[in-house]
Amino acid sequence: MSSDDVSPEEIPAESEVPATEVPSAEVPVAEVPSADVAAGAEVPSSHLPELKLGGEAGAAVDPEYVPTIRGKVDRFGVAMGTGRRKTSVARVRVKEGSGQFVINGRPLEEYLCVERDRESVLAPLRLVSRLGKVDISVRVNGGGITGQTGAIILGLARALQGMDPNWHHKLAEAGLLTRDDRMVERKKFGFKKARRSFQFSKR
Repeated sequence: MSSDDVSPEEIPAESEVPATEVPSAEVPVAEVPSADVAAGAEVPSSHLPELKLGGEAGAAVDPEYVPTIRGKVDRFGVAMGTGRRKTSVARVRVKEGSGQFVINGRPLEEYLCVERDRESVLAPLRLVSRLGKVDISVRVNGGGITGQTGAIILGLARALQGMDPNWHHKLAEAGLLTRDDRMVERKKFGFKKARRSFQFSKR
């Protein structure tokens, strides 16, 4: 018997449908069956829980956390730190003074001719408000100007960390205590450089 053979008398009118079969729009969230939700049934948006961002609970900070202090202070009160970048190694000494900055026996402005490098080297001092209040002596060797600049920054940040461990979080958040471990990629056999192939000759 097809659907065309159904007589109009057999189709129930809308008024005859029991009230229990019509879903109520005011069903609370707790009464929505979990089986229907798992089966993919649509749940009205008014019944979904409200998403709250930025609750009262913040990031948990371990009160017993003790940072690693790589800088040292000698018996004369001079803070020392060693920094490395590429093949450069810088040994930095910081003490209270009038703001002198000497690199390999030469003033900062004379040794680092690029203003960007000078500003980068002075960034740790500005961060802890010690610019012009300490004397800095640096011995750096190996690598080029870029590598030596990065080594001086790390060595100076470590020396300041050793001078006052309370500055650790400021320096760490600025990324000044992180050693940049990028190095020159080694040359491979059969290549002219690390990845550069020899020029191909067809004839």
